[in-house]
Amino acid sequence: MNYKSAGVDLAASETAKRKIAELARRTHTPNVLHGPGLFGGFYQFPQHDYHVPVLVASTDGVGTKIKLACQLQSYRGLGWDIVNHCVNDLMVGGADPLFFLDYLAFGKLDPAVVTEVISGIAEACREAGCALLGGETAEMPGLYQAGEFDLAGTIVGVVEKSKIINGSAIAAGDVLLGIASSGLHTNGYSLARKIVAANSEIGVEVYRDDLGGTVGQALLRPHRSYQKVIAALRNHEGVHGFSHITGGGIVGNTKRLLRSPLGLAVDWQAWEWPPIFKLLQQYGGVTTEEMQQVFNLGIGLVIIVRPETVASVQEFLHAAGEHNWIIGEVTPASSHRRQGAEGS
Repeated sequence: MNYKSAGVDLAASETAKRKIAELARRTHTPNVLHGPGLFGGFYQFPQHDYHVPVLVASTDGVGTKIKLACQLQSYRGLGWDIVNHCVNDLMVGGADPLFFLDYLAFGKLDPAVVTEVISGIAEACREAGCALLGGETAEMPGLYQAGEFDLAGTIVGVVEKSKIINGSAIAAGDVLLGIASSGLHTNGYSLARKIVAANSEIGVEVYRDDLGGTVGQALLRPHRSYQKVIAALRNHEGVHGFSHITGGGIVGNTKRLLRSPLGLAVDWQAWEWPPIFKLLQQYGGVTTEEMQQVFNLGIGLVIIVRPETVASVQEFLHAAGEHNWIIGEVTPASSHRRQGAEGS
C-alpha cells in the first residue's frame, strides 16, 4: 500500500503548489519577505504609516455556492467570492487589507480546479492591493467525495485606532443608503439550490431574458467588492457607518452597528428586487419575511449617513456609477416600536 492508493496524490499536490506559488508571487508587495525554509508567510508590517495601528482579521467561507460551481464546472469566480467577502468585512470597520490566506480542501485534488480557484483569488487580491501570503491545499478522501471541495479564507488588515468605524457616531434620524449588490453574493445558496433543484423550469442551464443569461450564470455572479466606495467615503463628513450585507440580510447585519436604544426603519418598497430574487421567491413559495432574512435582495452595502450629508454622498455615488437608494433610517427605540419597523 502507498499514499496514492489511499487516495492522496502527492505528485498532483506538488503540481498544484508550484502553480499556486507562481500566482501568489504576482500579488506580493515589497512587505512580503521571501526565503528558504519558511513554513509560514512573512509580512513586514508598515509601522511608519501608523501612529497606533490596530490589526483586524476576518475568516469566512464560500459555502454551498461551491456545489453550484462544481455542477457548472465554473470555478474562477469562487476566488473572487472569498477575497471580496473578506475585504468588505475589513473595510466596513475602517481597515485596509494587508494579506490574505486561503484554505482549499478536496476529496481528490484536481490541479486544474486548484489553478482556476487560486487564479480568481490572486486576481481579486491584486485588485484589492492585498498580498496572497500563503494558504493550505489539502486532499482528504473519505471526508469529501471526489469532485467536491471546500474553500475558506482569512484576511488581515490594519486601521489607525482613532479611525476605527464602530457605529458610535450613529444617531436617530440618520439615513440608510443602500448600494447595489451583484446578486446573491455568497449567502442563501442552500435555499436557492433547493428551489432550483425542485423546479426544472428554472434549471441552471435555462436561459431567461429577465436574467440576461442562464439561471446558473445569475447565481454564480461573484460577490462584488465595495472597497473603492468605502475608501472614498469613510472620511466623508457625516458618514457614520457601513454594513456589509451577508447572512442575516439587511436588518440582521445593519443592526449590529447600533447602540441601544436605537432601531431601524427599513423602507422595503424603496427599491426593486433584481430578477433572480423574484424568481427564487416565485418558484420556492418563500415568504417575503424569509427572503428579507436570508438574502441581500439587491443591497450589498448599507451606508449610514447624517441627513444633511445624503445629497453629497449620493452625488459621489452617482458619479461613480453606483446604483443606490434611500432605504430607511435609524430610529429611536420608542419610534421603532410605534412604527413596527425591522431591527432593534
